[in-house]
Parts: sequence; C-alpha cells; structure tokens
Amino acid sequence: MANCILCKPDLKPEDGELIWRGDDCRVILVNDPDLPGFCRVIWNRHVAEMSDLSYGERDHLMALVFAVEEAIRHVMHPDKVNLAALGNMVPHIHWHVIPRFKDDAFFPGSAWSTRTQEAPKASLAARKVLAENLAEAIKSAISKMH
Repeated sequence: MANCILCKPDLKPEDGELIWRGDDCRVILVNDPDLPGFCRVIWNRHVAEMSDLSYGERDHLMALVFAVEEAIRHVMHPDKVNLAALGNMVPHIHWHVIPRFKDDAFFPGSAWSTRTQEAPKASLAARKVLAENLAEAIKSAISKMH
C-alpha cells in the first residue's frame, strides 16, 4: 500500500535499526531514547489483520515475536515485557516488543501513555549499553528457530 509507512523498503536512521530480515518478516530495534531495547516485528507484506494470515504464517510470526521477547529478557533483564499489536495508526501487522522497567518514564502505563516519572539517567544509560547487545542476541534466538 503506497501510504503505509511499514511497506516502505527504506529504513531511515530515526526509525531504528534493521536487525534481521526474512522472506516474511523483519525485526527493527526502535530508536526510542526513553525505552532502550524496544523492538518491532513487522510482517513484510501489507496485511492488516492477524486472521488474514494463514495458520502457518501466524505461527511463524508469533515464533519470531517470542524469540525477540526471549532475547530481550536474556539481555535486558526487564521487570516486564509488553507485547502489543494495535495497528490503529498503522493498519499493517506489526508487533511491539518492549522491555519495561519500574523506573521507566511511562511505568506502569503503556509505552504510549503520559509520562508518569523521569527515568533515572544512570538507569537509561545502563539500558542503552545492554541494548547494544540485542541485535546479536535476537539473531541468535531466531537462528535457533530453524
């Protein structure tokens, strides 16, 4: 679809870093200074709803989401991981995989809610360092799927 930002093949640096790309999906490390380690698993083809995928495609997509979650848990040690597939603003299948910490800017609300606190700079800096190891951990987790 021409207007869909997730259908565009070129990723701008402000959008994030492409970590992995397969025939059906890709994984992006989102450039979000408030939420280091925030990833998106994006279906490559323009499809709006999960039920539009075949059962095999659904299984494949969710296996990728779970592999990303496991890598995030292993590397980042979050208090919680949020999984979200909303699509209200961008009706193209994509899953948000977000490490959450009790001292992040939005906790206990969602990553899209109003800030509830100022995250400690030392905590953010430490998480950014951890997030630098995510790409390799995610690639490793995905390679174990095959």
